[in-house]
Amino acid sequence: MSAPVTDRWSSSSRPGDPASTTASTRRSSFLRPGDPTSTTAPRWVRWPEAHTLADGSQSLPAHAARIGYGADYNPEQWPEEVWAEDMRLMREAGVNIVSVGIFSWALLQPTPDSWDFGWLDRAIDLLHANGIAVDLATATASPPPWLTELHPEVLPVNRVGETIWPGGRQQWRPTSPVFRRYALALVEKMAERYADHPALSMWHISNELGCHNVYDFSDDAAAAFRTWLEHRYGTLAELNRAWGTAFWSQNYSSWSQILPPRLAATHPNPTQQLDFARFSSDALKDYLVAEREILRRTTPEVPITTNFMVMGETRGMDYADWAAEVDLVSNDHYLLVADPAAFEELSFSANLTGQIAGRAPWFLMEHSTSAVNWQPVNQAKTPGQLRRDSLTHLAHGADAICFFQWRQSLAGAEKFHSAMLPHAGENSSVFRSVARFGGELARLAEVAGSRTKQARIGILFDWDSWWASELDSHPTELLRYKAEAMAWYTAALANGLQADIVPARSVLTGHGLAGYDVVIAPMLYVVPQPLADALADYAMSGGHLVVGVFSGIADADDHIHPGGYPGAFRELLGVRAEEFGGLLAGQTVQLSGDLPAGSTGSLLTHDITVSADVEVLARFADGPFPGVPAVTSRVVNTGSGGRASFVATMLDPDALVALVGRFAAAADIVSPLPDAVHGTVQLAVRHTDSQEYLFYINHSAQVVTVDLTTADGALVAVDLGGSTLTAGSLTLPATGVAVLGRSRTAARS
Repeated sequence: MSAPVTDRWSSSSRPGDPASTTASTRRSSFLRPGDPTSTTAPRWVRWPEAHTLADGSQSLPAHAARIGYGADYNPEQWPEEVWAEDMRLMREAGVNIVSVGIFSWALLQPTPDSWDFGWLDRAIDLLHANGIAVDLATATASPPPWLTELHPEVLPVNRVGETIWPGGRQQWRPTSPVFRRYALALVEKMAERYADHPALSMWHISNELGCHNVYDFSDDAAAAFRTWLEHRYGTLAELNRAWGTAFWSQNYSSWSQILPPRLAATHPNPTQQLDFARFSSDALKDYLVAEREILRRTTPEVPITTNFMVMGETRGMDYADWAAEVDLVSNDHYLLVADPAAFEELSFSANLTGQIAGRAPWFLMEHSTSAVNWQPVNQAKTPGQLRRDSLTHLAHGADAICFFQWRQSLAGAEKFHSAMLPHAGENSSVFRSVARFGGELARLAEVAGSRTKQARIGILFDWDSWWASELDSHPTELLRYKAEAMAWYTAALANGLQADIVPARSVLTGHGLAGYDVVIAPMLYVVPQPLADALADYAMSGGHLVVGVFSGIADADDHIHPGGYPGAFRELLGVRAEEFGGLLAGQTVQLSGDLPAGSTGSLLTHDITVSADVEVLARFADGPFPGVPAVTSRVVNTGSGGRASFVATMLDPDALVALVGRFAAAADIVSPLPDAVHGTVQLAVRHTDSQEYLFYINHSAQVVTVDLTTADGALVAVDLGGSTLTAGSLTLPATGVAVLGRSRTAARS
C-alpha cells in the first residue's frame, strides 16, 4: 500500500478525510418532488485532445466524429503484467473508451485514514498512452468492509426489518448521512486527483443506482421520508387528506408517527405505498445530485453521467425525472432469454431511453457480448446477435456501444458473465466478433451526432402508473403495466410502423405531443387533472388519443376519479363504466365486430355504456358483460378531426395489430416497409439537417428480402454488415442489420 499522495495533475489538493467534508455535502436535502435542480442542456463525451501514442502513432483529434466503443475495465482484478496485453487487444478491437474504478473503493481507501491511488494512476496513464478515453467512476457503488464494520448503521433494512448484510454489492442506505459523509469524501478526493488528467472524458457517478437498494425501510429512510412528505404536502391535514387516513383509523397527528410501508397486518395504505415509491426514486436522485455537485464544482468542464437501467421490469427509478440531473443519459440493458419478446423489449427500452434523452445521443454503458450469469438459465447469443443488439441501440440514438466487461473475470459472482475478451482469450468467436464490430463502428462514425427521427405514433409511459397500477387491493393483481405498453409497441412494429415511447411527464413540461398524429395511453392509471386536460387538448386540436384499459382511474393521490370509469377520460371518450369484470389467469372473452375473427380480451373488462355520438368498433360476445361495447371511438372536434378511442380490455396480439393498423390508416400513417416484412423487419431512422440514416433490422433467424422499389429517394449503403443491396431490394441475413443513407432533400421530394 502506498502512502497518501498528492494530485499529480493539479497544483492544489485538499484533504479527503470524512471529518473535513463540508456541511453542504453532508446535508441530506430532499427537494420538493419533481422540482429539477438542473436544466443543463445535454453534453457529450469530452474526447481527449490528439496526442502521440505509445506506438508512435497519433490519436484522433478531440472533435473527430466517432462512436464510443468499449466496456467496464477492471485492471485491479489482474496482475499488472496483463495490462499490456489488454492495451494491445483493445487497440485491435477498436476500443476507444472504458469505464474504470467502478467497484474499487476498498482498494483506493484500504482503511479509513489511508489512500492508495498508485495502481489507478498507472492504469489511467496506460490507457491514455494507448489512445483510450476514460469514463472514471466515483467508486462509491459498494462500500468497503471496514466501513460497514465501523458503521453497520449504513446497511439497508428490508420491509420485514431484516438487515441487508455485506457480501454482495450496494449494501448502503441512500438516505444514510454516515454513508454520504464517507462516500462524498471519496468523490472529492477522486475529483481533485484526476481533474486535469488528459484521459478523463466523463464522470460515472456510482453504478446502477438503486439496482439492489432502491427500497430501504430503515430508521434513516423513515426520517428522510417524513422530510420528503413535509415538502410534498406542507401540513399533516393535507397529508391525511391525500392518504385518505379516515379509512381504517390511520389519521396522523404528528409527523413522527409516519413510517415507510413496512410489513403490516394487512394491505398498507395505497397512497403511502405510492408515495414511498416516489420518495425512494427521489432519495437516489438526491444522492446522485450530491455527488454531481462535488464533481461540477471541481471539474465543471467534464460531463457527468450515471448508468440508468431502462430494461425489463426494473421500475424503481423514474428515469424521466432523473434525466435533467446528468449531462448525458447512459443506460444498461440486458436481454431476458426466457422472454419470447426479448428483442422487442430491447427495441422498446432503447426507444424509451432515446426519448428520456430528448432524442439526443445517449451512451449504452453496458450490455452483454453473449451470456450473462444472473438468470436461471444463461444462453449464449447466436451468431450475429451481438451486432444486431448493438446496432438496435445505435438506431435508437446510442452514440456509444459498451459492454460489461472487457476481460472476463476468473473469480467472483460474475465469472460466468460474458465479456469482450472471454476466458477462451483472443482466439475465440466472441473476440473475433468484438473486433469485427469495432471496425464496423469506425465505418459508421458519420452517424454520430445525428438524432433519432420522431415517429408519428407516440405511446405514453408513466412511472406513477407503473407503480400504482400493480399495487394490491385492485380489481385484479394480474395486470402488468410494462407488458401492456410493450403490447402496443409490438403491434406498431407488426404494422411496419415506428412508435416513440414518450414519458408522460413530458406532456406537462411543454414537450411530448407535438408532431404525433396518434397518441396511445396504455393503462394510464394515474391521471392528475393537468395531464387529463393536456391529453384532451391534444385530441381537440386534431390528434387521435387512444386510451387503454384501466386508464384514468385515479388522481395523483391515488384517489378514484368519481362518477364512473374511466374517470378522468370519461367525458372525452363518451363512455361510462360502473363495474370491472376481472378475468382469471388464462381466461379470455370473445369479441365481435370490426376485429379479426376469433379476437379475444383478457385480464380485465368494463361494463361500459356509450353516448349517442360514439362509434362501437367491437363488443364483448361473452364473459362478464356480453353485448357490451369493448372498443369505441368518438370524434371530439369535427372542425379539427380530433378523435378519442377506448379499449376496454387487454386485446390479443392479432386484434391489437389490426386495431393499431386501423388507427394508423385513419391518420394516413403508411409504413415505409412492404407488407411482406411487417413484424419481421424494423426500420428506425436517425437524421441530421441534410442526411437520413435508415437502420433495417431483421428480428428473425431467417434471411429476409426487403423490396425498396417504393422507397423515397436514392438509398446508398453506409454499412451492410453481410446484407446485399441492389437497385430494388435489400437482403438481410438472419438477425442482420443494414444501415443505408439518403439525402433528406431526396426523402422529402
